[in-house]
Amino acid sequence: MSKRTSTALVLLLIGFPALAFGGIPYFLFMGFFLVAAAWEYTELFRAAGSQPARWMVVGGVAVLVAARFFYPAAAIPIFTFSILALMAFHLFDYERGNDHAGLDFSVSVGGLVYMGWVGAFLLDLRQLENGGWWVMFVLPCVWFADTGAYMLGAAYGKHRMTPRLSPKKSWEGFAAGAFTSLLGGGFLAYAYSTWGPLNLPIWVGALFGLLVAVLTPLGDLGESMLKRQAQLKDSGKLFPGHGGAFDRIDSWIWGAVLGYYFIIWFVR
Repeated sequence: MSKRTSTALVLLLIGFPALAFGGIPYFLFMGFFLVAAAWEYTELFRAAGSQPARWMVVGGVAVLVAARFFYPAAAIPIFTFSILALMAFHLFDYERGNDHAGLDFSVSVGGLVYMGWVGAFLLDLRQLENGGWWVMFVLPCVWFADTGAYMLGAAYGKHRMTPRLSPKKSWEGFAAGAFTSLLGGGFLAYAYSTWGPLNLPIWVGALFGLLVAVLTPLGDLGESMLKRQAQLKDSGKLFPGHGGAFDRIDSWIWGAVLGYYFIIWFVR
């Protein structure tokens, strides 16, 4: 627990200034997590017996994330041609004797899509008007849910929620995460509307907190599915007590997508 807490504090000390400044510092911070997670993604599948195009996936994610942040109009062409390039690579790989190149192509595309396209919503969220405030509304809701589920679930969890995917997760922890995120979302809505530029009713903030608590665990469980297939406990060892970069952002990615469209469709 001490390692976990120390690592979280270090990440906060680095991440908060990047969030506050935005621009290049924020891009480098989030871009690092996404690119590192892409590397870990390919390593998970290599451990499971697949052969994704590691460097093409990692490089494609880096280029796609940069395009989404700096040149959004170029993102779709880059995304499209990256998929074609991956197909070409795996065609040659099959010709060289890899009988599973078709499945490997699917794995490679999955990494590009999940980390490079879906993950880039972590950057899109910061690009919104008052984006720094929105990031500090959305991600803390994810953290409230995670922390409530982890702390109270570990202490009082009796009924397993997903025995195969994540045996330590319990329905009691899930309910606790929903409660803490609901309260946290309502509090942040009040605080940021009172002392900040957001105009967010308390009940809307609480509703979003509940939405995050209900849906973002799917990101965590999705990564657990990949780790189970690879028979690995963590996606990496980058952060003591926390595992790898993918372990850190599995729920962030879902939270960023939910937050972005919640703001676009229901708030702005």
